[in-house]
Amino acid sequence: MNSTNKPDNKQANKHDSKNTEAATPVISNFLRGIIDRDLADGKYTRDGLPNVITRFPPEPNGYLHIGHAKSICLNFGLARDYDGRCHLRFDDTNPEKEDQEYVDTIMDSVKWLGFDWEGNATNGGGNHLYYASNYFDTFYAIAGYLIEAGHAYVDSQSAEDMAANRGDFSKPGVNSPFRDRAVAESLDLFRRMKAGEFADGAHILRAKIDMASPNMNMRDPAIYRIRHAHHHNTGDKWCIYPMYDYAHPLEDAIENITHSICTLEFQDHRPFYDWIIARAAEGGFFKQPVPQQYEFARLNLTYVVTSKRKLRQLVEQNIVSGWDDPRMPTIVGIRRRGYTPEAIQLFCERIGVTRSDGWIDYSTLEGCLREDLDPKAPRATAVLRPLKLIIDNFPEGEAVACTAPIHPHHPELGNREFTISKELWIEQEDFMEEPTKGYFRLFPGNKVRLRYGYVVECVGCDKDENGNVIAVHCNYFADSKSGTEGSANYKVKGNIHWVSVSDSLEVEVRLYDRLFTDANPDAGGKDFMALLNPASLETIRAYVEPGMVNVEPDTRLQFERHGYFVADRVDSVKGVPVFNRVTTLKDSWGK
Repeated sequence: MNSTNKPDNKQANKHDSKNTEAATPVISNFLRGIIDRDLADGKYTRDGLPNVITRFPPEPNGYLHIGHAKSICLNFGLARDYDGRCHLRFDDTNPEKEDQEYVDTIMDSVKWLGFDWEGNATNGGGNHLYYASNYFDTFYAIAGYLIEAGHAYVDSQSAEDMAANRGDFSKPGVNSPFRDRAVAESLDLFRRMKAGEFADGAHILRAKIDMASPNMNMRDPAIYRIRHAHHHNTGDKWCIYPMYDYAHPLEDAIENITHSICTLEFQDHRPFYDWIIARAAEGGFFKQPVPQQYEFARLNLTYVVTSKRKLRQLVEQNIVSGWDDPRMPTIVGIRRRGYTPEAIQLFCERIGVTRSDGWIDYSTLEGCLREDLDPKAPRATAVLRPLKLIIDNFPEGEAVACTAPIHPHHPELGNREFTISKELWIEQEDFMEEPTKGYFRLFPGNKVRLRYGYVVECVGCDKDENGNVIAVHCNYFADSKSGTEGSANYKVKGNIHWVSVSDSLEVEVRLYDRLFTDANPDAGGKDFMALLNPASLETIRAYVEPGMVNVEPDTRLQFERHGYFVADRVDSVKGVPVFNRVTTLKDSWGK
């Protein structure tokens, strides 16, 4: 009873005419328009290189989340569709916040989403996994050139003075008293910074641009700082580290990236991106054409926070069980929740790529998951809130075999088997001693069909000393078994689910829901911790049909009537599965 969880690369969109019968239509967007124009103009026609090279450049300082999934699908997807390649590059320029743990989980997440950084025959081959730290020598050489060319200087102001002199949006900055420092002096200080002669913060290397620029990012931005810190990749070789805005464009240029795609918050950084690459090209470090940066709107998903600081707070305060808690928007979290790579790819394709910020309702993500799982998830029966049903006239000790399709639309998958006996488990809501109008399930005197089994008539119930119903009694009709000739003679309005007490499997089921009650818990200065959903997790003991004993961890299936579930990939073991609810059969949030 295994569902298909691996991405089907045959269904990947192709930009050209290949596999057009199997491919789904490519949804155009402004980035595809840019690439199409560049291809038509032959802008990036270079010997031995594909015409489209993108990159996904995470900082290894945390776990990726659903917003990163959009960027992964976009960058790797564009490269795939244009027979290009996408590089996985770790922007590891801040050693104090980076760790090999994050490197490993990011690589695993990208692969799980269905992508890799291995080249092929059409895009030049090779392994395209890179680290910014592998370019530190080049960054250092370019910084030296910038000093010699009069484009950079060592500033010795305190951090407080530097911030005060930077100005703000209403007034221009003030030149540093060290801005006109002699080239030889700046070069000497920079070399001594590298040699470890100075404490953190004693000096900083800045680009010399324009302290009066209306763009704050162009007011002599810092490009190198002193940090006596151990680096996960370079060890203790360096005690100066490049700033992100300096390193990132140079990394793109070194790797011959064509289209550097990032989110809108980097739009104001683009002038410096272009400036630093242009200066380095003037120094002979790069040839034309150089990369260009393009910005798109990040993913804003309702009922979710994606701030690393806030996600860390949820973990550290034990609001969730860890970074892979199924309520977390991290990729490891949504993977453990039971989402499929195909559903995430479908979601990212469906929401599109725009230049304008907007909000995507969480139900869109859930809808993509249902659309992916419905045709391929095996079916099973589960009773989540059990109430005993006793068939008074059923032979004591007898069990009758029943069958049901593994999937109603795929008869080739065969049937699942279980038995019906004198005592069953049914859902508590399937009995009502005094029925309301329109209630067609069990109540005294009413007949219902036990799905895949017999028609039964309710004759009463047992109660405890507090008046709570603890068992329901009924009689069955021996000639009414589903699939037999006589069953068609019985016309009933109710059809209920059940499992046998004798052969069902008792399991732990975790009913997950949205972590927040507010659609925008991260907006308008709200206290997101005050908006936590107290019903985001309910752990119950339930009963499932006997075949579930063989379910492998990470198997996704549909519990008929209840929704889509997955055998938890961490806590399940064969024979003792633990099930997570991935999503309900339909959206009922807020209704």
